[in-house]
Amino acid sequence: MRHAVPVDPDTDVQAAETVRQLRALATPEGAAALTRAGALLDAGADPVAGLTRLRAEVGADLAGPAWGIARQRQKARPAFGPDADRMLFTSDALEQAGRPELAARRAGRLLAGGADSVADLGCAAGTDTIALARAGARVLAVDLDPVARELTAANVEALGLADDVWVVAGDAVELVAAARGGEVAGCSAAVLDPARRAGGRRQLDPDRWSPPWSTVAALLEKVPTSVVKVAPGLDHDRVPAGIEAEWVSAGGSIVEALLWGPAVSATWRRATLVRDGAVHELTADADPGHAPVGPVRGWLHEPDPALIRSGLMSMVAADLGATLVDDTIAYLTSGTAAESPWVSSYRVDEVLPFNLKKLRALLRTRGVGRVVVKKRGSPIEPEALARQLRTDAGGTATVVVTRVAGAPTVLVCDVSG
Repeated sequence: MRHAVPVDPDTDVQAAETVRQLRALATPEGAAALTRAGALLDAGADPVAGLTRLRAEVGADLAGPAWGIARQRQKARPAFGPDADRMLFTSDALEQAGRPELAARRAGRLLAGGADSVADLGCAAGTDTIALARAGARVLAVDLDPVARELTAANVEALGLADDVWVVAGDAVELVAAARGGEVAGCSAAVLDPARRAGGRRQLDPDRWSPPWSTVAALLEKVPTSVVKVAPGLDHDRVPAGIEAEWVSAGGSIVEALLWGPAVSATWRRATLVRDGAVHELTADADPGHAPVGPVRGWLHEPDPALIRSGLMSMVAADLGATLVDDTIAYLTSGTAAESPWVSSYRVDEVLPFNLKKLRALLRTRGVGRVVVKKRGSPIEPEALARQLRTDAGGTATVVVTRVAGAPTVLVCDVSG
């Protein structure tokens, strides 16, 4: 493997210092410091006392960086498992790192057509690079950020993947502009994950991503075997013709949105739900249109966010015999509970116009003292409303504040006790 390139003398001072610290932790003394820091944290050491003790044992130069990396490893364990204790993460890198199981899924699909070399354009901490190498590809890991390159180099080395990965400095914009013959940087496939934050703020305009939307579109056109991670809120009108857009959810939230190059695309839109080790997919080759609107019936169904964002909700509505409660609100209703991974169902016990006084009176009559508040299409703050409705009564309920046929409405669901 070609190791991370030396730091340019003009590199930002903070980045240069971080690289120096990472390289110090790669030494035998640094590895020992990391092991000791991890042991102290796992034993529940107080941060101040633990760091003081670590300084006394390994020296001030190693103690701070080792303590910081050990803390990130602790945070990474739920997602990265045993790999976490061999990898290096900064706080920013861990926040940006994708879930390993999703990276493995992407890698498998990208390589299914026979590609064996992949450019990871913006390698960050190396999550995609690792997944691609484990899937059998040779990977060119590219980043302008010296910290990202150092992390990727260290992590592939630690995981025994060094022979299949080259880590280099490079600009994705320039590499994509120079792409020819279906390849970029000499690779037959590519992964691109544009930075969508700047100055601590989310960049909603794709033209302000780094690299910008023009580079995203160019990569999808020039390199057919490619995948680009994009913002879940991307306007559907931005998706080029012949490109599959996929939204993936886990734990009730969208965790990634993907644009697949034409050689990988298999459909028009795809919603993917990952739950309890199972993967559920829903696809459409063309726009299925909107679900019909109807009155609230005995059950309310809350669709999975990937289903909503993909625009495929009408397909599930048809399967359930369900209708929308309002043409602008993503709640479905039907006469029966739903056996579907794509929705969570709530029994509707009461429907009333939104009025706080009347809602309190109703809950008091039903003996409800604790509520979970959900909302769509309403400015209310769920936590604040839940506090306002709390009493000493023992019953519970789910209170849904939304619009029904354009009118502010409350649905009281699953009343118990």
